[in-house]
Amino acid sequence: MPTTPKPSVFMQFALELAGTAALEIVPRFQRVDVHSKSDGSPVTEADTEAERVMRELIELRYPMHGIMGEEQDDIRPDAEWCWVLDPIDGTSSFALGLPTFGTLVALLRHGHPVLGVINMPALKETVYAEMGSGCWYLNRMGDLERVGVSRGVSRVSDAYLSTTGLYNTDIDPLDSTAPPRMSSLIRTSRKFRFVGDCLQHAWVARGLLDGAVDPKMNPWDNAALIPCILEAGGVLSDLSGNTDNLVHAPNLVTAATPALHGDILATLTGGA
Repeated sequence: MPTTPKPSVFMQFALELAGTAALEIVPRFQRVDVHSKSDGSPVTEADTEAERVMRELIELRYPMHGIMGEEQDDIRPDAEWCWVLDPIDGTSSFALGLPTFGTLVALLRHGHPVLGVINMPALKETVYAEMGSGCWYLNRMGDLERVGVSRGVSRVSDAYLSTTGLYNTDIDPLDSTAPPRMSSLIRTSRKFRFVGDCLQHAWVARGLLDGAVDPKMNPWDNAALIPCILEAGGVLSDLSGNTDNLVHAPNLVTAATPALHGDILATLTGGA
């Protein structure tokens, strides 16, 4: 049995934040109206209320910390410690009544993620990691286990892959220039599914998927995923292969091994 490190005070608080958000989200699941924000993306009362209660708790507990989130303006974003919140990652899934959405909570120190929580309240599952302490999976029965990425897969043709969607790719380029060749990745992979949003990256961390691609990301989408993938032994970058400042990456690729990660990027850019 692996030794379970005691979560730090900050990790305990991050898990508390996710649980507090769930109290606002779950009662509204499959019974909420959907509205459109100014950019056309969906938002629900569950999004706004879940972020509100998390922000209130942070202000109460750590009034000098910064807060970044999807639904409200940033507060003290340049503070040494800054919480990054996405109350519902996958609002479209939530609005459709699908349980594949999640709540993301991350803590940055000087802009670098030190912990991340991926909580799936409808599935009653949580993946979380603190840098240096491994990646952990808590299931609906309350069982906790250390998890890691799959091993031995180095080629796209042997891999089980996923993406959130086809927007900003060659299939649906929108306004993108030189969009990634998602059609090639779909055709070349051993198996390909549309898992979606944070769940697909949680599954990479757990070894259920070998790799995942998100064509469009924001800081509140990225921050919590980074510690989970790294502590699970995985690799991640943006679509150009950059690994610097991934909190602000415009897109994201996660993979189980460096070789597979490289092959995914080569396939997406036409270099395979």
